[in-house]
Amino acid sequence: MSAASPLVSIISPVYCCAGCLRELCARIAATLAPVTENYEILLVDDASPDEAWMILQELCARDSRIKALKLSRNFGQHHAIAAGLGSARGDWVVVMDCDLQDRPEEIAALLEKARSGNFDAVFGKRVLRKDGWGKRLTSRAFFALLNYLTGAQHDSETANFGVFSRALVDVINRMSEQSPCFPLMVKWTGMKISTLAVNHESRAIGQSSYNLRKRVRLAIDIVLSYSDKPLRLVAKLGIGFAILAIAIAGVGVYRYAAGDIQVAGYTSIIASMWLLAGVMLFCLGVIGLYVGRIFESVKGRPHYIVREALNIDRPS
Repeated sequence: MSAASPLVSIISPVYCCAGCLRELCARIAATLAPVTENYEILLVDDASPDEAWMILQELCARDSRIKALKLSRNFGQHHAIAAGLGSARGDWVVVMDCDLQDRPEEIAALLEKARSGNFDAVFGKRVLRKDGWGKRLTSRAFFALLNYLTGAQHDSETANFGVFSRALVDVINRMSEQSPCFPLMVKWTGMKISTLAVNHESRAIGQSSYNLRKRVRLAIDIVLSYSDKPLRLVAKLGIGFAILAIAIAGVGVYRYAAGDIQVAGYTSIIASMWLLAGVMLFCLGVIGLYVGRIFESVKGRPHYIVREALNIDRPS
């Protein structure tokens, strides 16, 4: 990195949190003041429907260290993070949410651990999550399913909040996933990673846009992008049904040889047909989803489109 490059870049996707932005920037500045004056705050407006961009324009006009990107439409949190990573110039990059649940005051401790321990990434591990019980429950179920299907061991108490080295960010920027999942991409690199216990706050304003439907959709996208385990499970399911069919046929032959001949009932035949048809359709559906992912990948479309940029010369 050149001498003019900032020591720390703070990246935060912005969506439905306009009321938090002024406080977020003020608290980040206060936290970094004892550490360095050489930093940048990069806020990515993911087509937020509120007055977020107007406030970002105001903040950027006041301080050149605050930078902003406005995406052409809502691409999703992880694509917004990718947009920020593409423009961040810091030796160390911090990724955090903008709703103040990730406390800016924890940044200094995360940086200290990363630098003193020579880590490429230090994730903040939320000690006492201030989310509702419903969100905590669905989050644990989400990560349990994700860990099983992808083989990754991701703790539900960690999310995107953390500090990351320039070397790791450069690797992430070279990855071309159509459905990026930032924490999984970080762990895939195999670089030196640790966690640090951090305090977690209640959401300062509004409600999370991640409802159950969006979580399920996100889980499907991530699993299809990062694992072929569903295909292997489908293959095993097919083998299991083949073994079951052979066993049933064997029992039938044995009963026929023993003289115990019974006319098969209508209900059992119809039930078997519907069961097998359902299994086949399920298997075809899983294969079709993977084919769909391939179709999306070969299009080669950009992962995000920057519509406007403030205090950034050449946004990525």
